Amino acid sequence: MSRTLTIGQDTIGDGEDCYVIAEIGHNHQGDLDKCKKLFDAAKLCGANAVKLQKRDNKTLFTQEMFDSPYNSENAYGPTYGLHREALEFEKEEYLALIDYANKLNITFFSTAFDVPSADFLAELGMPAYKIASADLTNTPLLKHVAKLGKPMIMSTGGGTMEDVERAYDIVYPINQKICILQCTSMYPCSFESMNLRVIQTYRERFPDTVIGLSGHDNGIAMSLAAQMLGAQIIEKHFTLDRTWKGTDHPFSLEPPGLRRLVRDLRRAQQAMGDGVKKRLPAEDAPMLKMSKKIVAARPLAAGTPLTADDLEFKAPGNGLPPYVAEDIIGQVTRRPLEKDEAILHEDLTNK
Repeated sequence: MSRTLTIGQDTIGDGEDCYVIAEIGHNHQGDLDKCKKLFDAAKLCGANAVKLQKRDNKTLFTQEMFDSPYNSENAYGPTYGLHREALEFEKEEYLALIDYANKLNITFFSTAFDVPSADFLAELGMPAYKIASADLTNTPLLKHVAKLGKPMIMSTGGGTMEDVERAYDIVYPINQKICILQCTSMYPCSFESMNLRVIQTYRERFPDTVIGLSGHDNGIAMSLAAQMLGAQIIEKHFTLDRTWKGTDHPFSLEPPGLRRLVRDLRRAQQAMGDGVKKRLPAEDAPMLKMSKKIVAARPLAAGTPLTADDLEFKAPGNGLPPYVAEDIIGQVTRRPLEKDEAILHEDLTNK
């Protein structure tokens, strides 16, 4: 079974560089130029993809919720629905962003929060779809997006293993191009709530599926830990300024943080190696300098039977290694040896 997934020009899987998604969401604040600057920064930081969120607010929310007063300091409108509408990009903006992402050579896709949004994104030729944690149990949406035939990345925050298995069992017969992300729906997420070992659980339960992490935690360390546990995709919220107005900015990475994350993930992948313990050519000089050889502990005349007291172990290591000491005890010197002189096999006889 192949645990690989292709999105755009990137192959995602074991042995490949971790696929990094800069989750912009609505951190663009409804400003197209600001969103382009976020794309620029994500590309410079080395992210593989940038991601937005698409909602058809008038059909997604009940009328009561759409019209409910929204008095938050992060509000962009007097009601929750109008707040959401102020942050939403429509076709003209999406077309502009698709063109911009293509020029930057960075993959751009979005989360579909409802069927109309999925269809909207399909008309634009999105290369992949994100399914939000809250829609893990939304089987009609899962089936609808699965039938679009593009890669699906499913977050699992707030879900049980039964919920994850149900979603997998619904999607996989229709579309095998899926990824499952461990996620905890806390904003920000405390470290003790991340449960990163679920990544291993997912890898065992879904051996043919790419597994990753959608992290709402502060910092980059937990993403590196996730990669070591087998995460092949890392999604992190991204902003240009954590002090900007909006609920996601405080736990988002700014460009220096995203740059370090990508750098460290790439380094960690290189550091994993092939698992075969061997001596590397680059180790030869240091080991010669620091390792020990067997030398004469005192001047030895020819014909001296060696005892343990005749041997010492000193650097550099350009002679017999200490582990053969027991093999040469009892052998006889063929020639005189000075103190600290290396004892070699040709210097000894069994007679």
